[in-house]
Amino acid sequence: MKHIVMLAFVLTAAISCKKEEKVTEETTVKTDSVVSAKIEKIVSLNGAVTEIVAALGHEKEIVATDVTSTFPESLKTTAKDLGHVRQISIEAIMALQPTVILATDKDMSPELLEKIKKSGVKAEVFTQEFTPAGSKKLIADVAKTLNHADYKALEEKIDTDLAAVKPIAKAPKVLFIYARGANMMMVSGTGTPVEKTIELAGGKNAVTDFADYKPLTPEALIKGNPDVILLFDSGLGSLGGPQGVLKIPGVDKTNAGKNKKIIAMDGALLSGFGPRLGEGAAKLNALLSENAK
Repeated sequence: MKHIVMLAFVLTAAISCKKEEKVTEETTVKTDSVVSAKIEKIVSLNGAVTEIVAALGHEKEIVATDVTSTFPESLKTTAKDLGHVRQISIEAIMALQPTVILATDKDMSPELLEKIKKSGVKAEVFTQEFTPAGSKKLIADVAKTLNHADYKALEEKIDTDLAAVKPIAKAPKVLFIYARGANMMMVSGTGTPVEKTIELAGGKNAVTDFADYKPLTPEALIKGNPDVILLFDSGLGSLGGPQGVLKIPGVDKTNAGKNKKIIAMDGALLSGFGPRLGEGAAKLNALLSENAK
Protein backbone atom coordinates (compact mmCIF):
# COMPACT_ATOMS: atom_id res chain seq x y z
CA MET A 1 0.00 0.00 0.00
CA LYS A 2 2.83 2.41 0.87
CA HIS A 3 4.43 1.65 -2.50
CA ILE A 4 1.17 2.49 -4.32
CA VAL A 5 0.79 5.80 -2.44
CA MET A 6 4.42 6.68 -3.16
CA LEU A 7 3.98 5.86 -6.86
CA ALA A 8 0.85 8.02 -7.04
CA PHE A 9 2.74 10.91 -5.43
CA VAL A 10 5.62 10.61 -7.90
CA LEU A 11 3.22 10.51 -10.88
CA THR A 12 1.36 13.57 -9.58
CA ALA A 13 4.61 15.50 -9.12
CA ALA A 14 5.78 14.52 -12.59
CA ILE A 15 2.51 15.69 -14.16
CA SER A 16 2.73 18.93 -12.19
CA CYS A 17 6.27 19.52 -13.45
CA LYS A 18 5.16 18.90 -17.00
CA LYS A 19 2.39 21.47 -16.64
CA GLU A 20 4.82 23.96 -15.13
CA GLU A 21 7.26 23.39 -17.99
CA LYS A 22 4.45 23.91 -20.50
CA VAL A 23 3.34 27.12 -18.81
CA THR A 24 6.94 28.33 -18.69
CA GLU A 25 7.43 27.55 -22.37
CA GLU A 26 4.22 29.31 -23.32
CA THR A 27 5.19 32.33 -21.23
CA THR A 28 8.61 32.45 -22.90
CA VAL A 29 7.09 32.28 -26.34
CA LYS A 30 4.61 34.97 -25.43
CA THR A 31 7.36 37.16 -23.99
CA ASP A 32 9.51 36.63 -27.06
CA SER A 33 6.64 37.61 -29.31
CA VAL A 34 6.14 40.82 -27.34
CA VAL A 35 9.85 41.65 -27.65
CA SER A 36 9.81 40.88 -31.36
CA ALA A 37 6.78 43.11 -31.86
CA LYS A 38 8.72 46.08 -30.50
CA ILE A 39 11.51 45.71 -33.06
CA GLU A 40 11.07 48.31 -35.79
CA LYS A 41 12.42 48.58 -39.33
CA ILE A 42 13.41 52.22 -39.49
CA VAL A 43 14.16 54.26 -42.60
CA SER A 44 15.87 57.52 -41.55
CA LEU A 45 16.19 60.26 -44.17
CA ASN A 46 18.21 62.85 -42.25
CA GLY A 47 21.68 62.69 -40.72
CA ALA A 48 20.76 64.30 -37.40
CA VAL A 49 17.70 62.08 -37.03
CA THR A 50 19.81 59.01 -37.77
CA GLU A 51 22.33 60.03 -35.09
CA ILE A 52 19.53 60.45 -32.57
CA VAL A 53 17.96 57.08 -33.38
CA ALA A 54 21.35 55.38 -32.98
CA ALA A 55 22.20 57.28 -29.78
CA LEU A 56 18.90 56.16 -28.27
CA GLY A 57 19.96 52.54 -28.80
CA HIS A 58 17.95 51.74 -31.95
CA GLU A 59 20.84 51.56 -34.43
CA LYS A 60 20.24 47.89 -35.23
CA GLU A 61 16.68 48.72 -36.25
CA ILE A 62 17.79 51.14 -38.98
CA VAL A 63 17.45 49.41 -42.36
CA ALA A 64 18.13 52.39 -44.63
CA THR A 65 19.35 56.00 -44.54
CA ASP A 66 19.95 58.97 -46.81
CA VAL A 67 23.38 60.15 -47.95
CA THR A 68 23.75 62.66 -45.07
CA SER A 69 23.59 59.86 -42.49
CA THR A 70 27.31 59.27 -42.08
CA PHE A 71 27.40 58.71 -38.31
CA PRO A 72 27.76 56.25 -36.72
CA GLU A 73 30.09 54.83 -39.37
CA SER A 74 28.94 51.28 -38.61
CA LEU A 75 25.73 52.05 -40.53
CA LYS A 76 27.73 51.89 -43.76
CA THR A 77 27.74 48.11 -43.47
CA THR A 78 24.36 47.53 -41.85
CA ALA A 79 21.96 49.97 -43.55
CA LYS A 80 21.17 50.62 -47.20
CA ASP A 81 22.18 54.04 -48.54
CA LEU A 82 19.21 55.39 -50.50
CA GLY A 83 21.11 58.45 -51.76
CA HIS A 84 20.09 62.10 -51.56
CA VAL A 85 16.61 62.77 -50.24
CA ARG A 86 15.79 64.83 -53.35
CA GLN A 87 16.32 61.76 -55.51
CA ILE A 88 14.88 59.00 -53.32
CA SER A 89 11.76 57.30 -54.65
CA ILE A 90 8.90 55.98 -52.54
CA GLU A 91 9.34 52.63 -54.31
CA ALA A 92 12.91 52.31 -53.00
CA ILE A 93 11.69 53.02 -49.48
CA MET A 94 8.72 50.66 -49.58
CA ALA A 95 10.82 47.83 -51.03
CA LEU A 96 12.50 47.62 -47.62
CA GLN A 97 9.13 47.04 -45.90
CA PRO A 98 9.76 49.67 -43.19
CA THR A 99 7.58 50.01 -40.12
CA VAL A 100 8.72 53.58 -39.42
CA ILE A 101 9.89 56.38 -41.73
CA LEU A 102 11.65 59.36 -40.13
CA ALA A 103 12.75 62.52 -41.93
CA THR A 104 12.89 66.31 -41.81
CA ASP A 105 11.25 68.68 -44.25
CA LYS A 106 14.65 70.10 -45.25
CA ASP A 107 15.34 69.35 -48.95
CA MET A 108 12.49 66.85 -49.21
CA SER A 109 10.33 67.27 -52.30
CA PRO A 110 6.59 67.83 -51.73
CA GLU A 111 5.91 64.84 -53.97
CA LEU A 112 7.92 62.42 -51.82
CA LEU A 113 6.45 63.88 -48.65
CA GLU A 114 2.91 63.34 -49.96
CA LYS A 115 3.70 59.76 -51.00
CA ILE A 116 5.19 58.99 -47.58
CA LYS A 117 2.04 60.28 -45.92
CA LYS A 118 -0.10 58.05 -48.13
CA SER A 119 2.12 54.97 -47.79
CA GLY A 120 0.25 53.55 -44.81
CA VAL A 121 3.54 53.29 -42.90
CA LYS A 122 4.03 55.15 -39.61
CA ALA A 123 5.92 58.31 -40.59
CA GLU A 124 7.12 61.49 -38.93
CA VAL A 125 8.57 64.45 -40.84
CA PHE A 126 10.13 66.90 -38.40
CA THR A 127 10.90 70.60 -38.83
CA GLN A 128 14.53 71.12 -37.83
CA GLU A 129 15.63 74.38 -36.24
CA PHE A 130 19.37 75.02 -36.31
CA THR A 131 19.87 76.14 -32.73
CA PRO A 132 20.78 74.28 -29.53
CA ALA A 133 17.13 74.47 -28.47
CA GLY A 134 16.09 73.17 -31.88
CA SER A 135 18.46 70.22 -31.57
CA LYS A 136 17.05 69.36 -28.15
CA LYS A 137 13.51 69.53 -29.51
CA LEU A 138 14.44 67.22 -32.39
CA ILE A 139 15.90 64.74 -29.89
CA ALA A 140 12.69 64.83 -27.86
CA ASP A 141 10.48 64.50 -30.95
CA VAL A 142 12.39 61.51 -32.33
CA ALA A 143 12.46 59.82 -28.92
CA LYS A 144 8.72 60.23 -28.46
CA THR A 145 8.03 58.84 -31.94
CA LEU A 146 9.97 55.72 -30.94
CA ASN A 147 8.21 55.58 -27.55
CA HIS A 148 11.57 56.18 -25.90
CA ALA A 149 11.23 58.10 -22.63
CA ASP A 150 14.89 58.24 -21.58
CA TYR A 151 16.52 60.92 -23.76
CA LYS A 152 17.53 63.69 -21.33
CA ALA A 153 21.18 62.61 -21.36
CA LEU A 154 21.43 63.47 -25.06
CA GLU A 155 20.04 66.95 -24.43
CA GLU A 156 22.42 67.47 -21.51
CA LYS A 157 25.37 66.39 -23.67
CA ILE A 158 24.74 69.38 -25.94
CA ASP A 159 25.01 71.82 -23.02
CA THR A 160 28.04 70.06 -21.56
CA ASP A 161 29.89 70.15 -24.88
CA LEU A 162 28.96 73.79 -25.57
CA ALA A 163 30.43 74.72 -22.20
CA ALA A 164 33.85 73.80 -23.63
CA VAL A 165 33.66 76.66 -26.16
CA LYS A 166 36.21 79.31 -25.14
CA PRO A 167 35.86 83.03 -25.88
CA ILE A 168 37.92 84.35 -28.80
CA ALA A 169 39.19 87.91 -28.25
CA LYS A 170 38.44 88.99 -31.83
CA ALA A 171 35.83 86.95 -33.67
CA PRO A 172 37.45 85.72 -36.90
CA LYS A 173 35.63 86.14 -40.20
CA VAL A 174 35.02 82.63 -41.53
CA LEU A 175 34.15 81.75 -45.12
CA PHE A 176 32.63 78.32 -45.62
CA ILE A 177 33.07 76.73 -49.05
CA TYR A 178 31.03 73.69 -50.02
CA ALA A 179 33.15 71.92 -52.62
CA ARG A 180 32.81 68.85 -54.75
CA GLY A 181 35.88 69.34 -56.88
CA ALA A 182 37.22 72.50 -58.46
CA ASN A 183 34.24 72.79 -60.81
CA MET A 184 31.57 72.71 -58.10
CA MET A 185 32.11 75.21 -55.30
CA MET A 186 29.43 77.07 -53.35
CA VAL A 187 29.87 79.68 -50.64
CA SER A 188 27.67 79.94 -47.56
CA GLY A 189 25.64 83.08 -47.07
CA THR A 190 23.31 83.69 -44.14
CA GLY A 191 20.88 81.27 -42.53
CA THR A 192 22.79 78.05 -43.18
CA PRO A 193 23.50 75.43 -40.50
CA VAL A 194 27.23 76.02 -40.97
CA GLU A 195 26.80 79.75 -40.29
CA LYS A 196 24.99 78.90 -37.04
CA THR A 197 27.84 76.61 -35.94
CA ILE A 198 30.42 79.27 -36.83
CA GLU A 199 28.60 81.71 -34.55
CA LEU A 200 28.31 79.16 -31.73
CA ALA A 201 32.07 78.57 -32.05
CA GLY A 202 32.90 82.26 -31.60
CA GLY A 203 33.39 83.26 -35.24
CA LYS A 204 31.31 85.28 -37.69
CA ASN A 205 30.26 84.63 -41.25
CA ALA A 206 32.39 86.47 -43.80
CA VAL A 207 29.52 86.64 -46.31
CA THR A 208 26.28 88.32 -45.23
CA ASP A 209 24.87 89.97 -48.37
CA PHE A 210 22.83 86.93 -49.48
CA ALA A 211 21.08 83.95 -47.92
CA ASP A 212 21.76 80.23 -48.33
CA TYR A 213 24.39 79.22 -50.92
CA LYS A 214 25.64 80.77 -54.14
CA PRO A 215 28.42 79.79 -56.56
CA LEU A 216 31.83 80.88 -55.36
CA THR A 217 33.34 83.81 -57.26
CA PRO A 218 36.65 85.66 -56.86
CA GLU A 219 34.62 88.81 -56.19
CA ALA A 220 32.78 87.18 -53.26
CA LEU A 221 36.07 85.94 -51.84
CA ILE A 222 37.76 89.33 -52.03
CA LYS A 223 34.73 91.20 -50.70
CA GLY A 224 34.31 88.80 -47.76
CA ASN A 225 38.07 88.84 -47.07
CA PRO A 226 37.88 85.97 -44.55
CA ASP A 227 40.44 85.38 -41.85
CA VAL A 228 39.81 81.65 -42.13
CA ILE A 229 38.43 79.43 -44.91
CA LEU A 230 36.41 76.45 -43.71
CA LEU A 231 35.43 73.32 -45.64
CA PHE A 232 34.09 69.83 -45.00
CA ASP A 233 36.82 67.18 -44.88
CA SER A 234 35.37 65.69 -48.07
CA GLY A 235 35.39 69.08 -49.79
CA LEU A 236 38.99 69.76 -48.86
CA GLY A 237 39.93 66.33 -50.17
CA SER A 238 38.11 66.95 -53.46
CA LEU A 239 40.28 70.03 -54.02
CA GLY A 240 43.52 68.23 -53.28
CA GLY A 241 44.07 69.59 -49.78
CA PRO A 242 45.01 73.10 -48.55
CA GLN A 243 47.27 73.71 -51.55
CA GLY A 244 44.29 73.19 -53.84
CA VAL A 245 42.25 75.76 -51.90
CA LEU A 246 45.07 78.30 -52.14
CA LYS A 247 44.90 77.96 -55.94
CA ILE A 248 41.25 79.07 -56.09
CA PRO A 249 41.15 82.45 -57.89
CA GLY A 250 40.84 85.26 -55.35
CA VAL A 251 41.97 83.28 -52.30
CA ASP A 252 45.48 84.70 -52.46
CA LYS A 253 44.05 88.20 -52.01
CA THR A 254 42.28 87.34 -48.72
CA ASN A 255 43.73 87.33 -45.21
CA ALA A 256 43.02 83.59 -45.06
CA GLY A 257 44.97 82.96 -48.25
CA LYS A 258 47.89 85.20 -47.32
CA ASN A 259 48.23 83.51 -43.93
CA LYS A 260 47.31 80.03 -45.20
CA LYS A 261 44.45 79.66 -42.71
CA ILE A 262 42.55 76.71 -44.18
CA ILE A 263 40.63 74.36 -41.86
CA ALA A 264 38.24 71.47 -42.37
CA MET A 265 35.84 69.36 -40.33
CA ASP A 266 33.60 66.35 -40.76
CA GLY A 267 30.41 67.49 -42.48
CA ALA A 268 27.92 65.81 -40.14
CA LEU A 269 29.75 67.07 -37.06
CA LEU A 270 29.91 70.62 -38.38
CA SER A 271 26.39 71.02 -39.75
CA GLY A 272 24.24 68.13 -38.51
CA PHE A 273 22.71 69.81 -35.43
CA GLY A 274 22.03 66.48 -33.76
CA PRO A 275 23.32 65.16 -30.41
CA ARG A 276 26.90 66.13 -31.35
CA LEU A 277 26.10 69.80 -31.95
CA GLY A 278 28.07 71.00 -28.92
CA GLU A 279 30.94 68.69 -29.78
CA GLY A 280 31.14 70.16 -33.28
CA ALA A 281 30.99 73.75 -32.05
CA ALA A 282 33.71 73.07 -29.48
CA LYS A 283 35.98 71.50 -32.11
CA LEU A 284 35.50 74.42 -34.50
CA ASN A 285 36.13 76.81 -31.61
CA ALA A 286 39.45 75.09 -30.91
CA LEU A 287 40.44 75.29 -34.59
CA LEU A 288 39.52 78.97 -34.81
CA SER A 289 41.36 79.76 -31.57
CA GLU A 290 44.47 78.01 -32.85
CA ASN A 291 44.35 79.88 -36.16
CA ALA A 292 43.80 83.21 -34.39
CA LYS A 293 47.32 83.02 -32.97
